[in-house]
Amino acid sequence: MSQLKKGAILSYLNIILTNVIGLLLTPFIIKSLGDSEYGLYTLIGSLIAYISVLDFGLNNTIVRFVALYRAKNDSKGEENFLATTLIIYGIISIIIIVLGLVLYFNLDTIFKNLNAIELEKAKIMFAILLFNLGISLPGGAFAAICSGYEKFIFPRALTIIKYIVRSILIVGLLLLGSDSVGIVILDTVVNILVIFINIYFVLKILKIKIQLHFLEKNLFKEIFSYSIWIFIFAMVGQFQWTSGQVILGIVSNTTTVAIYGVGIMLGTYYGAFSTAISGVFLPRATKMTVLDATGKELTDMMIKIGRYSLIILLFILGGFMLFGQQFIYLWVGKTYVDSWIIALMVMIAYTLPLTQAFANSILEAKSKFSYKAICYISLLALGTLLGALLVKQYGVLGLISGTTLGWIISQVIMNFYYHNKLQLEIPRFFKEVTNKILLVFFILLFMSYFLYLIPGHGWFNLLIKIIIYSILFSFLMFKFGVNKEEKTTFISLIPKFLSKK
Repeated sequence: MSQLKKGAILSYLNIILTNVIGLLLTPFIIKSLGDSEYGLYTLIGSLIAYISVLDFGLNNTIVRFVALYRAKNDSKGEENFLATTLIIYGIISIIIIVLGLVLYFNLDTIFKNLNAIELEKAKIMFAILLFNLGISLPGGAFAAICSGYEKFIFPRALTIIKYIVRSILIVGLLLLGSDSVGIVILDTVVNILVIFINIYFVLKILKIKIQLHFLEKNLFKEIFSYSIWIFIFAMVGQFQWTSGQVILGIVSNTTTVAIYGVGIMLGTYYGAFSTAISGVFLPRATKMTVLDATGKELTDMMIKIGRYSLIILLFILGGFMLFGQQFIYLWVGKTYVDSWIIALMVMIAYTLPLTQAFANSILEAKSKFSYKAICYISLLALGTLLGALLVKQYGVLGLISGTTLGWIISQVIMNFYYHNKLQLEIPRFFKEVTNKILLVFFILLFMSYFLYLIPGHGWFNLLIKIIIYSILFSFLMFKFGVNKEEKTTFISLIPKFLSKK
């Protein structure tokens, strides 16, 4: 099995573990910390997330340029490029620490609704996470190098181990009476350990050389002309959802932040299932671009990836539509009932761009990210502004409505760009990606509605409904939704898993 397939499978295993453990761990963390402190924990995490985008998109830049140098068999250029990026990372880390210190001394001005105890904890967590970020950003370059070499197995396996160990240690810490500060200290220690392991793998196992042969101004210019738009788009990713938590932290209380944060967390879990497939295709898109693949060839690949993504996304979306409210009520309690609507709106807004994720890889490979970055940042800024205006009257639902509207409009505009500028056959994409799949999905939703007739409201009742829904989805989609190639792919995966047991 290829690195691409194994990498995608390990990504799914990582996502499943992350989601399952996260779903089990979140109510335990909320119960241990309390609604207010959990909200504080997510609030500071959101603020740090804004600073984290100051890597200027270098991780994605490394993946793209390493794949490019490998396609050209230019080992000396690759060595020099990697050394140059590490120098840039060192400068960025210094900038991040300086900016973080400025924010640290102004936290009491930014979050006036925090009481003295909350503010003290906020400052401690912020300082620790700032240090964590200063180390993690340059450390992430080594995981990106693995991706550029299409070595997906080791870093993804390491991520799985990291998450399992972290989860076990968090439970132990909270049982011993620790608080949110203890969690961020643990995260920092674990992150540093993983970084050193990745460095060892890249330098000693893959034997990749990082050597500065010469300082080249044109290389700096080329790196930043590509990465600056990745950086702006990364800002979009943070601004898109976490801005709501910061806005709520300013105008409301930490409990409201917690409700919003839970909804956003579930929505981003949804997105992760699709990116497990699309995330391993940037090197492939780069190679296709170097080899001057036609718009038809790129569209064919986009359709192939998009259909697999859509099947997985609709399975999750349909289940959450039907049973999400009951799940949240049982999972974290009636206080968080609005989290279901927030998460559902995020999922619906995410479905189209996640299905078209390969187009994003094409944009990166062709260095044509600027239009998308400008489009997204403009419309999401307007959407967030609208949400901020609606939040006083409609609360968290008004906030998410404004953000989601800006996001959806940006998707419509980008599809015109894909068609006219990238020469992707967008009408054919929609026709072939949704062929049979969408009809089966709507029939399934109608049939699954009758699952509400099953009496009961507890966990066992929910489990029975999910099992029946999963069987119905799998049967109907396999029988009527997928094509022959997809059936062969799904069937081929089953014995390979069983044979390794």
